[in-house]
Amino acid sequence: MRLLIPMVLLSLSLSSLILASSASHPTEAPTGFDNKSNGVADDATHQADQTKFEEVEQLSDGLGPLYNAQSCRECHQSPVSGGGSQVSELRVGHEGPDRHFRNPDIPIARGTEVISGRSLVNDRAICPNAAFPNNEIQERVPQSETIHTFRLSLNLLGDGFVEAVADQTLIDLAAEQCKSSHRKICGQVLQVPIVEAPGQMGAGRFGWKDQHASLLSFAGDAYLNEMGITNRLQPDEVTKICNTASEPNDTPGTDGLSDIDHFARFIRATKAPARDSQLASSEVAKKGEGLFDKTGCATCHVATLTTAAAGTKINGGTFTIPDALGSVTFHPYGDFLMHDVGTGDRILQATREHYGKKVFEMMSEYISKQDFESSRNKIRTAPLWGVRLRPRLMHDGESLTLRDAIMRHRGEASHERDRFEDLKKEDQEAILEFLRSL
Repeated sequence: MRLLIPMVLLSLSLSSLILASSASHPTEAPTGFDNKSNGVADDATHQADQTKFEEVEQLSDGLGPLYNAQSCRECHQSPVSGGGSQVSELRVGHEGPDRHFRNPDIPIARGTEVISGRSLVNDRAICPNAAFPNNEIQERVPQSETIHTFRLSLNLLGDGFVEAVADQTLIDLAAEQCKSSHRKICGQVLQVPIVEAPGQMGAGRFGWKDQHASLLSFAGDAYLNEMGITNRLQPDEVTKICNTASEPNDTPGTDGLSDIDHFARFIRATKAPARDSQLASSEVAKKGEGLFDKTGCATCHVATLTTAAAGTKINGGTFTIPDALGSVTFHPYGDFLMHDVGTGDRILQATREHYGKKVFEMMSEYISKQDFESSRNKIRTAPLWGVRLRPRLMHDGESLTLRDAIMRHRGEASHERDRFEDLKKEDQEAILEFLRSL
């Protein structure tokens, strides 16, 4: 489907393109913050999965040795489990002589071991403790690491619908953006390894750098790198110092499912973030939505996407889209593509820390063809659903007001920012009121 359209109509055209590629009668995604299932699982199962998601990990569970949090909920909890939070993670690195990104080398244990191959720097460690009183393993950033950023924890609510969007939908969306804007706005699709399907790749959509295409891959990554819990997808500890738990830490229960399976099912069953219905129905917010489209903001903050049909196999054939997620229309106000909007942090994400040593080595040739280096200064478009519930904005949390977040947009979004700035004050306020309704 080829469309020749002016920029002001891009949002409508993209929506038409997306809807045309899906079922003719898509249903609307359920929304809400009620901890109820979207239909992927029954409510009792969903609540049991939520209990796993909220569980506080202990040393006996394999916590650490290096970690950031003791529970998924610790980083994903506002206003309910699965939402975002104020918690941020630290990533660092430096440029090599070839001007390419290099992960840091971080000495621990008084220099007896060096942590390498990961940009993440953990804030916590399990020792020294009673069993290891003389082991100092806390990571600290060396002066050599001149590139650094904080990244806010992401909202996960509604991500089951995001996972169920066909790769081709994102590819077509990126192509249409580029064509319709005369190459001023060109979202980048990154093909990334699907860890549970070694040898398979998919369109990245999860994480600030689109480093994962699958929620199970995402869960396995976070369980190891944020909590230090090894699992079947990420079986290698970051360090063996202070470690006494058997590997992998995450093993199947009596139902045959490991924690990462429960995490993925919990996320897939969450409802999409709900709007403030009272504010959304106001004339000012409605006016603001029209202006949001007219200024071009909706080019990247796409209002509507539709999932692939139920029965479609995704994630390298390891997951079949269930009825509850099939042919569903949802409203993320994001395109889940990578863009350079002037806030990129110069950090490369396609490293073995996200995919595990075995899969990374297996897929290294395919990864090298993706030109990940070109994505260093890009960030995934922040979906705006639920943005009214976040006091800190942008990937680094450095914007405290919606206006400031808009004004930080440069690069591909420079023209749209300028169009916002040129609006009358009352029109600017209408756009801000629309955003407050999301």
